[in-house]
Formats: sequence, C-alpha cells, structure tokens
Amino acid sequence: MSQTDNANRRIVLAERPKGEPTDSTLKLESTDIPSPTDGQMLLRTEFLSLDPYMRGRMSDAPSYAPPVAVGEVVESKREDFDKGDWVLSFNGWQDYALSDGSGVTALGRHPKHPSWALGIMGIPGFTAWAGLTQIGTPKEGETLVVAAATGPVGTTVGQIGKLMGCRVVGVAGGAEKCAYAVDTLGFDACIDHKSDDFAEQLKAATPDGIDIYFENVGGKVLDAVVPLLNIGARVPVCGLVSQYNATSLPDGPDRMNWLMGQILRKQLTVRGFIIFNDFVHLYPEFAKAMSSWIEAGKIHYREEIIDGLENAPRALIGLLKGENFGKRVIRVGNTK
Repeated sequence: MSQTDNANRRIVLAERPKGEPTDSTLKLESTDIPSPTDGQMLLRTEFLSLDPYMRGRMSDAPSYAPPVAVGEVVESKREDFDKGDWVLSFNGWQDYALSDGSGVTALGRHPKHPSWALGIMGIPGFTAWAGLTQIGTPKEGETLVVAAATGPVGTTVGQIGKLMGCRVVGVAGGAEKCAYAVDTLGFDACIDHKSDDFAEQLKAATPDGIDIYFENVGGKVLDAVVPLLNIGARVPVCGLVSQYNATSLPDGPDRMNWLMGQILRKQLTVRGFIIFNDFVHLYPEFAKAMSSWIEAGKIHYREEIIDGLENAPRALIGLLKGENFGKRVIRVGNTK
C-alpha cells in the first residue's frame, strides 16, 4: 500500500517487547488525515530515519529522542512556512502529521539531497563530529578506534579522525564492511568483531595503544578496547547497541570494579552525551565544516533506502541486528 492523499497510515506499538522486537511488536493502521487549525501546518512524510535508539522507545523507560523525519508542507496556516517547503521534524512513523512549528527545521523549497538531513547532515553526522571534536579532542598522530565503523556515526567519526591526522582503526561485522572501511573510507585498519581472535587482532592493529575510543556498541568490543587504552585516553559514549535488546546483565563475573579501576589508573575521560542536550548550539559550526568536506569530496556517505512505511518495523529489527550497511532510511513518500 503506497502513500495516498486520502488516508494516514501509521505504525503504532502493539506490545512492549521482551528482548528483541518481533513482527508482532509494531503494527500498521490507517486513520483520517488531520486538518490544521490556526498556527498549525500539515506535513507529509517523505523520508523516515531509522536509528538504534528507537529500541528504547518501545520500553516503558524514558527515551531521549522521538523519531525524526523529512517531509513536505502540504497545507499551512502559519506565516513562517508555506506549502511546498521541505522540513526536518519529529513526525512519528506516519504519512501525515500536524505541527505547530516546534522543533521544525526548514530545508528550503528544493533540497538537493533531502534524506541527508537524517544522516550525514543530521543527527548521526552531528553526533560523530561533536563527540569526536568536543570529547575525543583528537591530536595529530593519535590512535582512534571506532566501533560500528560502517554505520552512519562510525563512518563519519573515522573519516573526520583521518582529516585530523589520526591513525584510525575501525571495528565492524564482516569482511565486506571491513574492506569498505579501509578501501573506501580510508581507515588504516578494520577488525571484524565476529573473528574468534578479535581481541588479539585489535591489539596487533593498535601497537601504540588507543588514545580515543568512540563508543556506540559496548559488549565484547568494549572488553577488548579497555586494556589497550592509553593513560589520558578519551571515550565519548553515544550508544550501546549491543545491549539494547538485553533483558538482564551479561553472564560472567561482575566487571564493574575492574572497569572503574581502569578509569582511575589510566585517568580516562569517559563521557556519555546526548546531542540534543549537550551540543545543539554547535550545529552551525558542524554544518559549515561538514558541507565543505562533502563539497571537496573528503567525506564519503553511504545511504541504504528501503521503500514503504510498512517495511519500517522489519527494517528496524534488522538494524538492531547489525544488518544495515550505512545509514538506513525509509522512503515513505513517492519522491525518487
């Protein structure tokens, strides 16, 4: 079923998952298209972002961000937005949404790559840039390790690291992704976390230790990285995707004291951050830098577009399993 102008399809939570989401977690339903009143506008969703943090919104615990979408204004009763304007907004998973303008960013009448506002020029790209430059504070010659190296954040972290003179080692799942990180993105090395000797390979690839570890995975990758961190290393933390479906603590001994001991003895800086809360004031600086890098061909960006709102639930389940290769976006509308 394609997007139409006489019904509003939307994806809603059918049941809270225990562990991994399943095909029964989310369901597609259809409602009437709402009509804007004074001060409102009606947005038609064209592209919908899929991101790992969305798993948290399925639980009853607080989550830090609503779904992000790129859409077009189809009717407006506001002076600051006109019909035909493209915007970045928080619409939810649906064809149409009302907005009073809060949290809406104008993208102009004819953006060249509108879906890029969900990726390299949006939250993933901004997260990579801010986490690395503001917390990682890279210096030329340092070693940077980034997990999920071929995801939308990891690819950007690694490429910015190279531009700043770092030796960059990525961690990814599978030979194809690792080859892409090295051959296309320019990483110095990439280690397959699925390898039986992953920890040994990571150690061999970082002979001078690790100065910056950009954390968005956790689990066994973190276990392998921590012993290799140098004194004064910095660890920006923007996610823990390996733990999002967990229903209990991992098996094995309690490693909290070991981790805290490493933080103390190595004088590590470990900082979690939420891009909306911590660095939103730096977006213009990021946008200027990223735009210039893209224009100069210094940043590569891979986008994985999946057609159909009805395919969003399955695409998110796959994303949480690491099936994506690049930034995963749902094309909801009929824009090509």
